[in-house]
Amino acid sequence: MDNTFDVIVVGTSFSSSFFLHNYLAKARKDIRILVLERGQKNSHQWQVKNRKLTNISTNSSHVNNNPAKHWKYIIGFGGSSRAWWACTPRLMPNDLKLKSVYGVGRDWPISYDELEPYYTEAERIMSVSGPNDAPYPRSQPYPQPPHRFNNPDKILKQAYPDLYFQQATARVRQATKNRALCCNNGVCGLCPIDVKFTIQNELEYLYSDPRITLLLEAEALGVETTAGIATGVRYLQAGIEKIAKADLVVLGTNAIFNPYLLQRSNLLHPLLGKRLNEQISMWAKIDLIGVDSFQGSTSISANGYMLYDGPHRAEYSACLMEVHNVPNLRTERGRWRQRANIKLIFEDLPDEKNYVKVNETDPSKPETVHKGFSAYTMRAIDKLPELLPKALAPLPIENLTITGHSKGESHILGTVVMGDDPEISIVDKYLVHHQVRNLLVLGGSAFPSCSPSNPTLTISALSLWAATHL
Repeated sequence: MDNTFDVIVVGTSFSSSFFLHNYLAKARKDIRILVLERGQKNSHQWQVKNRKLTNISTNSSHVNNNPAKHWKYIIGFGGSSRAWWACTPRLMPNDLKLKSVYGVGRDWPISYDELEPYYTEAERIMSVSGPNDAPYPRSQPYPQPPHRFNNPDKILKQAYPDLYFQQATARVRQATKNRALCCNNGVCGLCPIDVKFTIQNELEYLYSDPRITLLLEAEALGVETTAGIATGVRYLQAGIEKIAKADLVVLGTNAIFNPYLLQRSNLLHPLLGKRLNEQISMWAKIDLIGVDSFQGSTSISANGYMLYDGPHRAEYSACLMEVHNVPNLRTERGRWRQRANIKLIFEDLPDEKNYVKVNETDPSKPETVHKGFSAYTMRAIDKLPELLPKALAPLPIENLTITGHSKGESHILGTVVMGDDPEISIVDKYLVHHQVRNLLVLGGSAFPSCSPSNPTLTISALSLWAATHL
C-alpha cells in the first residue's frame, strides 16, 4: 500500500475537524490527506445504548501524578465533542492582552479583532444560540436566537443590563437539519436526543471526502523529521508500527498529547509541555425568597460577567458565572423551586510547575504533573465570600452557600504555547511550529493564558484561522 500523502492530520476532534473544514475548501482536487484517529467511531446510538462516550478508558491513557486533579477528555472519533456541554462564549478582548492591560500573565500574538471573523464562522458551523447584546464586539448576530431566561436571570439582567446575558451555546434553540431543539433534560454530557453540536452529527461528512483516508484505531507515536522538516508520522495500528509520509503534518490532539508527541519526536523546547493549566470552579447554592427558578429552556441559562473584567485582574483572577437551570430542589413544601445554582469559574495563571512529560516507567504514555493553582487565582477564591453577595444583591436571598472547587473543568490548555518570539513560544500566531515550518500544532495547547470562558469556540476559531493562513 502506498503510505505517502500530501497531509497527515492527527485526531478528529474540534481542532482537526475545523482545520479540515477550511483546508478542504481551498485544497486541490487531487490532494491526499491521511487522518489518524486512535479510537473508534462509536455512533451516538452506541453511546446511548451503552451509556458511555467511548470504549477507551482515558484513565489508562495517561499517568496522573496528582489524583486530586483530574484531566478529562475523550478518545474516539469526534474526540471530546462527544462529552462537552456545548458552552460557547468568546474570550473577552482583554483576555488576549492580560500582560499589556493588567501586568500579569502573557499576551496572545493574535488580537480579538483578528480572531473575530473566525469566531463568527465557528458559530455559524455550530448553529450557536446567543443574545443580541453579547458582552464582546460582534460583526454579525448569532445564528440562532437566545435560550429563555429563568426568573432569577430576569432579575439579574434588569440589575446588570451590560454584564448579564443568555449563555451563548451550541445546544440549539431551533432545530437544524441534523439536530432537534434543546429540551433541557440536563443530560448534556451524553445528550440522549443529540441536540448539542458534535463532530459526529454536523462535521462527519468531512471524513467522507474522497481526498481523505480515515484510519481508525491508529495511534500516533511521533512526528518523523529530517533536517528540520517534518516528513511523516509514526503510528501503531493492529499492533504493527508503521510510518506514513507527508509534506505537511498537523497535530490536532489535546494539550496532554500534543506536547507528548513532540517530546517523543525529540522536537524539544524549554517550554514544551510546561504551563499545563485549566480553570478552577466553585459552586454557589442560593435559596431564594418568593422567586421560583428553573424556567429556562436549556441546562445553563445565563452567564454573569459582574466579577469578570476590570482593574482587579492586576491583583486576582477574573470569574465567569454560569447559571445552571437543571432543577436542584429545596425540601420545604411549597418552595421547591426557590433556588438558584451558579457555577463560578476562575482563570488561572499558567505556571511551569505544572507540566506534561513522557512517563519514565512506560514511555508509551504521557504523565501529567500538577502541583497547584496560582496564588493569583486563590486570592480571587478567597475574596468570593465578600464579592459574591454584593454581586447577587438584586436577588431576594434567604441563604447563600459556597462549596468547594471541582477536580477538573475538561479544558486542558497551554503546553505548546503560541507567540511571536521562538525563545518563549513553540508555535507562531498561525499555529505553525517555529522550527519545523511544515508542522502545525492546533488546539488548546497553544493558549498563552487561561480565561474563565470555555475555550472550545476559541479552539475551533483558531483552527479555521490556521487553515486560512497556511
